[in-house]
Amino acid sequence: MIVRILGEGQFDIANRYLGELNTLDGRLQAAVDADEALAFAVALGDLLDTVRRRGTALAADELATSDLVLPSEDTTLEQVRSLLAEEGLIPG
Repeated sequence: MIVRILGEGQFDIANRYLGELNTLDGRLQAAVDADEALAFAVALGDLLDTVRRRGTALAADELATSDLVLPSEDTTLEQVRSLLAEEGLIPG
């Protein structure tokens, strides 16, 4: 699965990590629902760090269709709230 972090690049991450990403996405969703800015920042950071750690960065000149697009680390709670679907940033 190809995951893009806006402003940073793309990462190839194995599907076996989807459950871990969904758990982190659930934490992010809960923080947004509770309007907890600190918990939101931590949850978003954890989600992005996991993509970076579990994935392999694609070369900047390599173009691939992203299966999932995540906001950058400096995205605000309000901006993410507008992006969230009922199931969070990560479908499934």
